[in-house]
Amino acid sequence: MSRTILIAVVIAAAGAGIYYYTTQPDPTPAEQLQSAAQDAGDAVSEAASSVAEQANEAASSVADQASDAAASIADQASDAADQAGQTATDLANQAGEEVAALANQGQDLLNSWIEAGALSLDNFDYDTMVASIQESELAQDIKTQAIKILDDIQASPETIAEKIQELRDLMSGQ
Repeated sequence: MSRTILIAVVIAAAGAGIYYYTTQPDPTPAEQLQSAAQDAGDAVSEAASSVAEQANEAASSVADQASDAAASIADQASDAADQAGQTATDLANQAGEEVAALANQGQDLLNSWIEAGALSLDNFDYDTMVASIQESELAQDIKTQAIKILDDIQASPETIAEKIQELRDLMSGQ
């Protein structure tokens, strides 16, 4: 029985819909024009909203990409600056170590001459000292200056005390 009631209700609703649709008067041309204009206005409004929304999304996306790119560039620049700073520090430390090693080498060479008796107020072995300077890893300008001082001593033996001090200053890096 409930099935029959349900079918009767569906038939009654369909009949009421058909009656309502057929009894409606046709819209006048003015009403049709107004309805079309309203529909066109709604479509234009929806299109404008859609375009504005898409433009906002595109602008936001471009701004996000530009911000990300700027952040990436800033990070890369910071990393490069850190790397350059570390490289400069490493090079300065290495140069300092090399200068200290060369100064130590010069001082060691001078000490070996004194210990061997090749350089003293009483003894001066020019050939041995020049050969050891030339064989050393001292910088060329220090080698040249040291040999000049030894030449001065050989030319004027009375200046040996003064020249030994010059040699000591040169070889110890002062």
